[in-house]
Amino acid sequence: MYTTRTPGNPAPTLQMPAARDRNDRRMTRDELLDLYRRSGALLDGHFRLTSGLHSSGYMQCALVLQDPANAEALGRELARHLSGLQATVVLSPALGGLIIGHEVARALGVRAIFAERQDGVLTLRRGFTLSSSDRVIVIEDVVTTGKSTRETLDVAQAAGAQIVGAGSIVDRSGGNSQLGVPYTALLQIDLPTYQPETCPLCAAGQPVVKPGSRPIA
Repeated sequence: MYTTRTPGNPAPTLQMPAARDRNDRRMTRDELLDLYRRSGALLDGHFRLTSGLHSSGYMQCALVLQDPANAEALGRELARHLSGLQATVVLSPALGGLIIGHEVARALGVRAIFAERQDGVLTLRRGFTLSSSDRVIVIEDVVTTGKSTRETLDVAQAAGAQIVGAGSIVDRSGGNSQLGVPYTALLQIDLPTYQPETCPLCAAGQPVVKPGSRPIA
């Protein structure tokens, strides 16, 4: 089991200044953390992450991004940090990077595409294409080990595109993602992670949950 916000409560919205001031003001770390807490998106429990690692904490970005105003504000803020890279397209891995990738692309005024898994391998589908004239930024919601980000970077490289950088809302890698490209995150947070075979939560017999699913047997 894990804790989250009470169902039925309205999703909290990031409180930003009046519209005339927004372009001159950056979000603070405290504002971002407060938004995640109020959204019930900072979860405590026993989780199996996409990377395969286990953790006692999880950042459920979907609970924040369910409010379009939050998605727009976070996308605009991330785009502000990345605008100097002069990207022509934002590429995100499905599913987690879809919403924030779209909002970053909207703020930058470029197109948004995504890669999805086919037979376990990330690839471009649905008619999406990249070429050597494209300058690509890869956008995720959360980076832990950086594995899915690197896989997405490989998709762009295989298509012959120019990779100019990567970004995410949250970096929980502890600075160890080693993406090999300029990388920006709005929020860096240190949550413990464990290899499954040495996980103290497993040793204590606490059921492990893949967020969004039932406990894993």
